[in-house]
Amino acid sequence: MLDYKLEQKVKVLVTNELATTTLDVLNDKGYQKPLIVIDNFLLSTDAIKQLLITLEKNQKDYLIFDKVIPNPPIELVDSGASFFKEHNCDAILAIGGGSVIDAARGMNIVRLLGGSIADYAYDKEITEFCHGLIAIPTTSGTGSELSNALIVTDTIKNEKLAVLSNEIVSEVAILAPELLVSLPKQLTISTGLDAFSHAAEAYTSNLSTPVVDAICEKIMFLIYNYLPLATTDGQNKEARERMMVAAALGGWVLNNGGTHIGHSQAHIIGAKLNIPHGQACAYALPGTLKATASVKPKKIKEIGYILGATFPEGADEAEIGKITSQKYREFRDDVLGLTAFDTLNIKRKDVLALTADVQHERFAGNTPFELSSEIVEELLAEFGL
Repeated sequence: MLDYKLEQKVKVLVTNELATTTLDVLNDKGYQKPLIVIDNFLLSTDAIKQLLITLEKNQKDYLIFDKVIPNPPIELVDSGASFFKEHNCDAILAIGGGSVIDAARGMNIVRLLGGSIADYAYDKEITEFCHGLIAIPTTSGTGSELSNALIVTDTIKNEKLAVLSNEIVSEVAILAPELLVSLPKQLTISTGLDAFSHAAEAYTSNLSTPVVDAICEKIMFLIYNYLPLATTDGQNKEARERMMVAAALGGWVLNNGGTHIGHSQAHIIGAKLNIPHGQACAYALPGTLKATASVKPKKIKEIGYILGATFPEGADEAEIGKITSQKYREFRDDVLGLTAFDTLNIKRKDVLALTADVQHERFAGNTPFELSSEIVEELLAEFGL
């Protein structure tokens, strides 16, 4: 069987007319009773009010599930699927950030295939395409609207679990820049840097291919050029649209190139020490870039060029890694102004204590260099610096 390296099943729309576009999608697919999985605070926004009015005027009998919390737990996903079935809904509109879209995707799996979302995190086979999920992101970072992975939290073990399948992607993704104009500055920064990490890690992953590489280069270019503008002028719809496109493409390349040790750090450290995912990815990337230069210097140098770096003639792998890593820190800290790690009051020993967990995290196997415990410890010593 051929192992194809680039696949995209999701239909994507970019629109400045959220309400009418969403109605058109529901009509096109024949859905009459969507469950709207949404961040509660969005219900008071003009765009969502107009969407609900439009659905009501067109006899769409929707229900609302607004109980999603960051790092959605298994129990919440399962209860949402039960709510869906109890009320005989026929589709899910997922409106929110990565947690909402991940939770909604999990609900969609369970309502169609049964069981608990935990079953699928522990490798129960997903046997058919999970139709009915329409994703409408309200951040520009996770790429969940095009991604084939979702993350749920086991609150008993205090760990994040991944469900991964090409059969669980959204049926349709609607990108509406109007939903982002009020996104807070730090959330704009951290989600944007999450998307940058998706591209940088997929670009250097063991799973990368020439086509994935080209997409990753464009994603990083878009973020470097438009995230500062979206940060300083959140009302700029061009910047918001460019970031939405970059983030969606970032979710796509996850399906085809994967992430590696940067995201392994973010998944483990973020869950254990309660750091928002985008921040954790941004704290992990400098060390990851530096270490990756030892085996992929050409690609790390290219990332450096995207970030505005210059390199001395004949620069070796160590110099390339150091220069690129520093340029990323300048972008993260000086240009954008991400919340500094040292303000979180997290002890370094608590980070280092997670070495073994990071080393064996699910996506660590995509890392292009050997992950000895000593190397992982070196990476964690740089986390947040």
